[in-house]
Amino acid sequence: MNLIDTHTHLYLSAFDNDREQVIKSALNDGVGKFLLPNIDNSTVLPMLKLTGQFPEVCFPMMGLHPTSVKDDYNKELIMVANWLPKETFCAIGEIGIDLYRDKHFFQEQNRAFRYQIELALEHNLPVVIHSRQSFEVIINILKEFKDQQLRGVFHSFTGSPEQAYKAIELGFKLGIGGIVTFKNSGLDSVVEKISLEHIVLETDSPYLAPAPRRGKRNESAYLLYIANKLAEIFSTDIEKVTDITSANAIELFVI
Repeated sequence: MNLIDTHTHLYLSAFDNDREQVIKSALNDGVGKFLLPNIDNSTVLPMLKLTGQFPEVCFPMMGLHPTSVKDDYNKELIMVANWLPKETFCAIGEIGIDLYRDKHFFQEQNRAFRYQIELALEHNLPVVIHSRQSFEVIINILKEFKDQQLRGVFHSFTGSPEQAYKAIELGFKLGIGGIVTFKNSGLDSVVEKISLEHIVLETDSPYLAPAPRRGKRNESAYLLYIANKLAEIFSTDIEKVTDITSANAIELFVI
């Protein structure tokens, strides 16, 4: 079994006391690769340090998270652009628009998102999209790039079947994480309407731990709970879920 965690923040301080053990535990449980989305300037060096320690299994992304878009966002975008030629990154991410709590920087988030899409096209990289309370806004932006072979994944997808179809129609994968295991999330009834060919697995660790670990620090090893839930939803075995979702990730991120 060779699961791929397509979205984990293993470089954050939540793992400072046991990071290597967390990675080894995940490897022992069949998680063979870890994709690391960037947040902003403050996370680049910790992320690259980790990928330097585990170059065979850790793959960094470069991007500016929408909740880090503030008055100085142009400086952050210059940082993103300057890093891209210096290292090998598997994606531009995580990027997007977040309207959950604060809409004050909506226009800045919009501009930052568009700029980073252009960077992804320039460097022939997929995008990893954060779309909290902003799915329809983002879909309308992506439609503008429909004929430019833009590809990527909707990270932590929790939308409706109709929204899933819109993303898939534009050539995007759906990142499914721990929320699918939550008893009353309803995400399982959405996922069952989607083919495994359109799904990649993720933890978003240290956040969003799946049941039965909900409320605790999430880890990449817990990807097993998510894969098992998908096996249950699709009435298949975990090996098939692993084979298909990992093949999707390898094709998308070229890892």
